[in-house]
Amino acid sequence: MTGTDITTTAPRIDIDRLLARLADLAAIGAIDGTEGCARLALTDEDRAGRDLVVAAMRDLGLSVTIDRIGNVVATMAGQTDGPPVMCGSHIDTVRTGGRYDGNLGVLAGLEAIETLQTAGITPYRPLAVAFFTDEEGARFAPDMLGSLVYVGGMALEQALEIEGIDGATVGDELQRIGYDGAAPIPGITPHAFVELHVEQGPVLEAEGITVGAVTGVQGISWQEVTVVGQSNHAGTTPMNLRHDPGYVAAACASFARELALDLGHPQVATVGRIELHPNLVNVVAAKATFTVDLRNTDENILQEAERRFAEFLATTAEAEGCTIETQELARFEPVQFDPDIVALVERSATELGHTVKRMPSGAGHDAQMLARVCPTAMVFTPSRDGISHNPAEYTSPADLEAGANVMLRVMLELAAEDPS
Repeated sequence: MTGTDITTTAPRIDIDRLLARLADLAAIGAIDGTEGCARLALTDEDRAGRDLVVAAMRDLGLSVTIDRIGNVVATMAGQTDGPPVMCGSHIDTVRTGGRYDGNLGVLAGLEAIETLQTAGITPYRPLAVAFFTDEEGARFAPDMLGSLVYVGGMALEQALEIEGIDGATVGDELQRIGYDGAAPIPGITPHAFVELHVEQGPVLEAEGITVGAVTGVQGISWQEVTVVGQSNHAGTTPMNLRHDPGYVAAACASFARELALDLGHPQVATVGRIELHPNLVNVVAAKATFTVDLRNTDENILQEAERRFAEFLATTAEAEGCTIETQELARFEPVQFDPDIVALVERSATELGHTVKRMPSGAGHDAQMLARVCPTAMVFTPSRDGISHNPAEYTSPADLEAGANVMLRVMLELAAEDPS
């Protein structure tokens, strides 16, 4: 069967089989009393999740490779050799994660391949399903670490030395869980890459749209700020004689919100973590450590947000008699996806009878790293109430099925023989 024939007669995925796979993976690291799960990167729970998915890959007869940063790629042979059309995402989660974020993109890829095998269809180009290490960045910063190393954006040696929030290093943990593979880094460059993901936002549901054709990903700027002042008695130290890092942190958190509102949509700003030392009710803090997350689809405006925040931080700390130290945790410029694949996602959704909307992604994804080396795009499905990174994360079976079928159709067309 030729590539053209495949795209006009593409079978549909088995939603019950996909739901079963999602449930089986969610059971690993399950959070009691919820539908959520916790599998921080390279923990025992992550190892168990990896083992489950790799076993499913091998059960399908796929060729499985594990590279030196722990990324796993499973390939289905095509009618010809050459770079595969790749899909995938991640299976690590945040500490209070849901069952769809990342997992859907990987398990829908396996479901797509099993669907083709059952139908006796072999595409012209090989197909591959990948899951990338530490996409969340919840244990080891930066996020999208595995895919960043996969495309050559960070040296392997540097990545292996990264220390996590618990003091462990990436290299040691890869060895401990048995996923320090032998495949070389950077990895093979795909013919194209497509990632299916839940939106993690409220737009599709609010507008009654089934499929998002993702046009790109916002730029991300993460930094950690440490403010050092003078610890003192909360009752006896006059306000005008204080050097209070807690005040500086609080002022910066308030300013971050004002900054985002002043710059306007789509600028967002978040102070997501604040730690005080010694963290006592009746003591002026000696030190405050906090994180700042700035995002925008426009690199120039993102740089303006960074500049204005840095100026406010410096001025506020100086006025309070505190010193500051900043550390960059992650910095990625905005990414625009391949316009032809975005159009293909849009057309495939329409041909399958679904409503579709072109939209950017507010969250970071492995696809933004793959876009550095090959034509790339994403498919979004709705998230109920826009909730994600939360055990309450939910996408209906009908929407999961629609997104997976769109991804399958896109992959088959990308894997078709080039016209001659």
